[in-house]
Amino acid sequence: MAEKSDKFEALFRSVYEAGKAIHSLATRGEYIRVVSHHDADGLAAAGILTETLTRMGAYFRVRITKQIDEQLIQELASEGPSPIIFTDLGSGYLDLLKAKLSNIEVVILDHHQLSGDPFPKLVHANPHICGLEGSKEISGAGMAYLTAKAVDKANIDLAYLAVVGALGDLQDKNSDRKLLGLNEEIVKDGVNAGCLVTDTDLLLFGRETRPVHKALAYTTVPFIPGLSGEEDKCLGFLINLGINLKRDDRWATLSDLKSEDKQRIFSEIAKFLTTRGLPGSVPMSLIGTVYTLTREDRLAPLRDAREYASLLNACGRMDKGGLALSICIGDRGDALKEAIQLLDDYKKIIAKYMDWLVNTPGAIRELKSIYAVKGGDLIDEKMLSTVTSILATSPLISHDKPIIASTLASNNSLKVSGRMSEALVEKGLNLGSILQTASEKFSGMGGGHNVAAGAQIPSECEDEFLEFVDRVIGDQLGSNDSQDSSKI
Repeated sequence: MAEKSDKFEALFRSVYEAGKAIHSLATRGEYIRVVSHHDADGLAAAGILTETLTRMGAYFRVRITKQIDEQLIQELASEGPSPIIFTDLGSGYLDLLKAKLSNIEVVILDHHQLSGDPFPKLVHANPHICGLEGSKEISGAGMAYLTAKAVDKANIDLAYLAVVGALGDLQDKNSDRKLLGLNEEIVKDGVNAGCLVTDTDLLLFGRETRPVHKALAYTTVPFIPGLSGEEDKCLGFLINLGINLKRDDRWATLSDLKSEDKQRIFSEIAKFLTTRGLPGSVPMSLIGTVYTLTREDRLAPLRDAREYASLLNACGRMDKGGLALSICIGDRGDALKEAIQLLDDYKKIIAKYMDWLVNTPGAIRELKSIYAVKGGDLIDEKMLSTVTSILATSPLISHDKPIIASTLASNNSLKVSGRMSEALVEKGLNLGSILQTASEKFSGMGGGHNVAAGAQIPSECEDEFLEFVDRVIGDQLGSNDSQDSSKI
């Protein structure tokens, strides 16, 4: 316990130094460039920094990007010596930053695994530096929040955005679907600030805003084959249960239902999966901790923190990072209406991809040590990580192997996304390290977390890359003497 406390103290010292550096930049009147990732975590982090810098009266610009690569860093270097704050990215590309930005003041607030060496003008706050796990104890938005709080304790009212970011980063992957570690401390800040309450309930998407059958159809974590993405089938499923789906002249939401109705839904989903030969354990991840944002309207889609995260993720993946940022800093007018429509469009696209994976023989290939999905040009590169995350929590694959998915990127390279279970981490696997090594072998770049990582490599290396990753994982698990690969 003392060791954990020491690690927390070390992290708090690092965010204090980062906060002090940002405060200095603002008070000196520097023009600050903020660069953040386009997923929900990165967008929430950007929202926290935007609010923090605005309150300080700082001059700044925010740039949302899908990844760090040489082109991005070269563009930043060519813009001049203005300082840069990276949120939810940067730690895995220290050597590239050192080569191109060593004369620029750089602050990194990240939670991904480190790669490369620091440089003199770098202020770096990352849980891995302190011996903490960045994939489940704190998110990129959490690091941004702790730094904002170090700048000014009044920024405690931004804790809810850090919770949104952590949920968007799927840091609730445990039996209680609860945020743990430093995330749990941030939740307490949100509760104390009066902007957040927690409860235990069914975790259907849109639990306070969408008709129950739509909430069930929109639920993809976990993915329920035959129900997820199938609105008509969900309606029939619930009608057959005798659930009263109307309240006066409107459709009932999950929050309208009695506890016995919720229990019936849960039990029937378990039976539904069992009759199809799918794992009965999947429904357990449908029950967990609910994070309600009390300052949002009762029937608003931002009131549930997971739905808020999904909305941000949809905006980022659909190239509307600026729209997501507007939501984070309080726009509840036209921007919110546009974002809600975007989320519906995004969910339909994801449902189409999942339908292809479920109904196309060989779309998911089982190799000796991994599952592989070759998306070709069918899966948009911006959607790949979402699809991979859904697959990793679905009953379509067993959880004793990582899943590695790939698709063609806009620059004709190959985008790779990998996910695996905590059980494989306990066996010694580190997916971020494996994909970093594998991508560098094929003249690419990669990294991430132990359970979730990504890479970008030349497209012509796809088969060799997958074979190499399969072999490396097999060697580490001692499974390369197993039977020949098969297909599902």
